Amino acid sequence: MRRLLFAANWKMHLGPDDARGYVKTFRARYNRRDDREVWFFPPAVSVEAAALAVRERTDLLVGAQDIYWEPKGAFTGAVSAPLALQAGARAALVGHSERRHVFGETDEDTRRKVAAALAAGLVPLLCVGETLAERDAGHTLAVVVRQLAGALSSLDGPTLSRVSVAYEPVWAIGTGRNATPHDAATVHREIRAWLRGRGASAPRVLYGGSVNAKNVAELVAEHELDGVLVGGASLDPEGWAQLVQSGVA
Repeated sequence: MRRLLFAANWKMHLGPDDARGYVKTFRARYNRRDDREVWFFPPAVSVEAAALAVRERTDLLVGAQDIYWEPKGAFTGAVSAPLALQAGARAALVGHSERRHVFGETDEDTRRKVAAALAAGLVPLLCVGETLAERDAGHTLAVVVRQLAGALSSLDGPTLSRVSVAYEPVWAIGTGRNATPHDAATVHREIRAWLRGRGASAPRVLYGGSVNAKNVAELVAEHELDGVLVGGASLDPEGWAQLVQSGVA
């Protein structure tokens, strides 16, 4: 059975009290389905609160929005993978477009963060995607493959199988635009082939880019898409519950 993944990136929203209230409302509105799971990526201050709120549900998981690659040390403001794990995180976003384009994160940084997540026992969710200029120049696949190679090329097949990937075209994030299911499937197929070619078994590839309740069913109906990574449309718990229940596997 195809198992869809719906990942909610709360970005810089929802503190600990808000997170607890959110999860309570979501759980009251969401009818659990065996063909999908839900991951939440709250800000660092809310990871523990969200993790405690979902702790007895195997279909719900909490992750960190970002980690630093050193396990500990004098890195004021940073959160390590072991600290995130201790707070209740079970996954970590790596290389989100905002980390790359706002904070200047490089492909080498993503490599170090993926390695740190794996070492701590977290599931890395690596984000890749092109800008509008790169898309218009016909460089989409070249950019995506470069980002994959930069972060993952040193991993063997069994280790690579522990990594999930999210294709998030930068030009579609928060703009109201999104790739068509066909366009997304083309890139997902390339990502999946790259991963399988290096020994990954059953790679999971999500789509992120202005996903909402109106377009999610059409997106997840495309079998190259294993789920979605959602920002703004995931901030309302009732709306998120409705979105997660959309579509068929």
